[in-house]
Amino acid sequence: MRLARNAKSGNARSTPARAESRAIVRVRPKIVKAKIACGHYNPVMQTTDPWQEWLESPPGEYVREWEQARFDAAVADLFGFHALQLGDAGIDALRDNRMPHRVRAAQPRDRASAMPVDLLVDRYSDLPIATESLDLVVLPHVLEFAADPHRVLREVDRVLRPEGRVVLSGFNPVSLWGMRQWWARASAAGPFVPRDGTFIALPRLRDWFKLLGFEFDRGRYGCYRPPCHTRKWLDRSRFIEQAGDRWWPICGAVYVVSAIKRVPAIRLIGPVRRVPRPRHVPAPVAASGRSSWFSDTSRRVTSAATGAHRSRPDESGRPATGRC
Repeated sequence: MRLARNAKSGNARSTPARAESRAIVRVRPKIVKAKIACGHYNPVMQTTDPWQEWLESPPGEYVREWEQARFDAAVADLFGFHALQLGDAGIDALRDNRMPHRVRAAQPRDRASAMPVDLLVDRYSDLPIATESLDLVVLPHVLEFAADPHRVLREVDRVLRPEGRVVLSGFNPVSLWGMRQWWARASAAGPFVPRDGTFIALPRLRDWFKLLGFEFDRGRYGCYRPPCHTRKWLDRSRFIEQAGDRWWPICGAVYVVSAIKRVPAIRLIGPVRRVPRPRHVPAPVAASGRSSWFSDTSRRVTSAATGAHRSRPDESGRPATGRC
């Protein structure tokens, strides 16, 4: 028995990894459950894409359900001919849209569901689409994970027609989820949203839209529950949803906004007509020396003619007196 015990102890000392695994197994289940609920521990093994795993987790399903309802309401009454969805995020944003041509484009690493993709692109900033050929573009969680979000928005502005619409969703940094993500980056803990990205605040996004000539149409915040990994704790904090929508509406975890592309056009009033210039009419001038000279000369000519008529003799030889 002693030899067997010594052999077992020798094996335990020679293999420290096995002893470490035993220590992990001995962790009390209550502590593990508490860590899972607070978001400090994730027991899921990272075998596939972390973003895809997070979308399939309870908080990911909670976000996808809310965003799917908002996208359905935003694109249901939009009319046109061509619509484009960039990114997957487990959401079919064009499900309730009635445009005849709906194209879904995604990058290979963004395919988070079994939804069919019509176009695979290398990057969203260079799309193989003609200029001003689309009526609607939707972007579920694309800008905050893009390397250059300004360039992506400029590409969306290029492919959109005048009066076209863009609908997008993103994570709000001014929220409990944003604080959780910021704290994870500042400390050694893992991030709540696994993908590395920059959350964009809605006022900043409005400035980008205004710079590109877009008119902000409408927006909505949602998902006010705390960042929990389990469905149990998300259900327990369901009462915060209505309270947050009423008392702190700008602190939702995600938002969905839409904007309209405005292009100033020239309005033709009619043919240009030439206005006739007024003729120059000389102003009346007072009597001057020239006019008096002409009057004096006319008087002299008149008097000379009258005198010659009077001095001409008649038939009898007498000078004419001018009397009858």
